[in-house]
Amino acid sequence: MDKRDYFEVLGLSKGATEADIKKAYRRLAKQFHPDQNKGDKKAEERFKELQEAYSVLSDKDKRARYEQFGHAGLDPRYATATEEGAAPGGVRWTVREGQPADFGDFAEIFGFGGPGGGDASSVFENIFRGRGRRGARVQEPVSGNDVEHEVSLTFEQAIHGTTLDLIITGPSKRETISVRIPPGVHDGQRIRVRGKGQPGSAGGSHGDLHVICRVQPHAYFRREGNDIYLIVPITFSEAALGAKVDLPTLDGTRTVTVPPGTPSGAKLRLAGLGVKNPRDGARGDHYAVIKIVPPKNPSDAEKQALKTLAEAETRSPREGLWS
Repeated sequence: MDKRDYFEVLGLSKGATEADIKKAYRRLAKQFHPDQNKGDKKAEERFKELQEAYSVLSDKDKRARYEQFGHAGLDPRYATATEEGAAPGGVRWTVREGQPADFGDFAEIFGFGGPGGGDASSVFENIFRGRGRRGARVQEPVSGNDVEHEVSLTFEQAIHGTTLDLIITGPSKRETISVRIPPGVHDGQRIRVRGKGQPGSAGGSHGDLHVICRVQPHAYFRREGNDIYLIVPITFSEAALGAKVDLPTLDGTRTVTVPPGTPSGAKLRLAGLGVKNPRDGARGDHYAVIKIVPPKNPSDAEKQALKTLAEAETRSPREGLWS
């Protein structure tokens, strides 16, 4: 089945701004998130489709390629203009070729060619192969260049860790490697894979592959360092009288106690339920940020109850505002 247009997936036009894309993704991702649609395969596929569309349209370079070439512009089997001649694969080595050297001029400048200078080809054979007359230079081993490759991770993959298969295509070989992404990586973090960069010359070692992690935003979780923040809507009565509220965390559903008189914006801390630090294994915290939500269309009974409350109130929350 052909892929749908990514703008269509998010319900947007092609002129959508970054803010439009983020807003649409968060709204739809919340609607179709697997936690909200347990067992619904269609919702699960829709959620994956949303994540794929957002990972492209939120990235300036990917969006530009997509708008110019469509889905084909994102296919790793197609080389872009800056990677002309690259073979198929997820990671490409880009080699820039300079103008061929004029060995005659080179030899003449250094006294090898010209009258009495000898044969330039034999001189270069001595230099690069280490043969010939005494004192000829041998080419030193040169290490290969490092290679960078970006990967897109879901919020959950970044938090819990995952393993990705990458295809490396070089001048003479094609190799599939498995790269382990440890739990707790953050956006922009680099994973170093030794010896998987460009090959060296004259016996030099290979360079390294640097995998750059790009983490997609979550529908309702927000990460700051190793802490997780979640906005939790509650009613007037729950804020005033207190309540027990179920909320999602990285470890599943947890019940948090809202104390009586909790104001909007209060942060309730769930210790040790944040992101695991990949270095020492310590976990951050989970913060439930309270948001008091008034009824949009109160029923007659709710209106009467609110009027009764208003008549019974003896203090104004604005006392001392002008003092």
